[in-house]
Amino acid sequence: MSALFHGWRVVGACFVIAAVAWSLGLFGSSVYLQAVTSAHGWPIAEVASAITVFFLVSASIQRVVGRSIDRFGPRPVLLLGLACMAAGVALIGQVSASWQLYPCFVLLGFGWSTLSMTGITTTVAPWFERHQGRSMTLAIMGASVGAIAGVPLLLLSIGELGLGRGLIVASVVAVSLLGPLIGIVLRYRGPADLGLPRDGETPRKDAPPILHLAPIATAANRRLLLWSATVAFALGLTIQIGFITHHVALAEPLLGRAGAGMLVSAAGLSAFVGRLILARIVDHVDARRLGCIVMIAQAASLLAIAFWPTVPVLVVASLVYGYGIGHVTTLGPVVVRREFGAAAFGTTYGTAATVIQLTSAFGPALFGFLRDGFGGYGPGFVIAALVTLIGCASLFIGGRAGVIMPAGSSGSKT
Repeated sequence: MSALFHGWRVVGACFVIAAVAWSLGLFGSSVYLQAVTSAHGWPIAEVASAITVFFLVSASIQRVVGRSIDRFGPRPVLLLGLACMAAGVALIGQVSASWQLYPCFVLLGFGWSTLSMTGITTTVAPWFERHQGRSMTLAIMGASVGAIAGVPLLLLSIGELGLGRGLIVASVVAVSLLGPLIGIVLRYRGPADLGLPRDGETPRKDAPPILHLAPIATAANRRLLLWSATVAFALGLTIQIGFITHHVALAEPLLGRAGAGMLVSAAGLSAFVGRLILARIVDHVDARRLGCIVMIAQAASLLAIAFWPTVPVLVVASLVYGYGIGHVTTLGPVVVRREFGAAAFGTTYGTAATVIQLTSAFGPALFGFLRDGFGGYGPGFVIAALVTLIGCASLFIGGRAGVIMPAGSSGSKT
């Protein structure tokens, strides 16, 4: 048997996939919003609406992505997604009329659906039991690299080569890097293909306990658990995606384009630190309670920016908000995996992810319309903070339906 369990190679591959996907997808949307409006002079709300289509398309096929990976394995699904994402990014730089943005973002949406949260967590989930939370967190940690390095590189590429050629270069780099990685490392569906158990080893008796949910007494309780988490992360991610998409536009008046790019990178670095800490603790804490704490901190950050729009407050609040980005993004699938087990995880989380992404898809347009309607971002950020707190309440209240107990008890679910 290889000295390194192949599951960790899968995690490493997914880390790189996340770095590229978040660079060109979620965090890239902030760059596209700024670059396209600057190049063509189109209204922010109009371009933000096209970006919303990107998220809507992705949301509408999350369940299909999860089921397809469960059935066919990750390799064919992720390769198809890579082709769509690369084509969409390249074509964004070639548009000459605003309506042409929509088919570009449709392609990007197809790609993002397979290379983002559902695709990555469904790829990783079959390989681990004891390290379920840590493995998912480490894989998604690549998203922070996308913010730290991807946004400045994308801005640099566009600045040096122009919008059209800069995005073509980004697409070629993505295909060259991810194509071989997906084809080689993700050729197995799970450890059973290699004759191995999850984690690659038999769990030790003295190992720290894994938190699992006690048996659910009724189907109603199961629905409450799933939908309370779904609503919470749908609202939290709606605001989070809206914030990320408008972060450059928000910061540029105070910091300039270069400064705005640096702030986005700093927020990404803060998210990376948050994910590092989350990876160490996630398998041994109440994930719902931790999610609530993070959402409260993010709401406070939004209120600070709304009421005190100065450079120091913007910087500090962006770093605090950024710290929670990885938590809110990652804790959704962790909660579902913990409370419902590994069997058909792709289908179960795909159902939740469909609702989460359909809702959060309106984040960019919501922030755009609020900004244009109020003549600034301040009032919209107050509304965003309240929505985040509602999500926190849903997560907390829904969690009271189950009792957390160590794995190995008579009622633990696997």
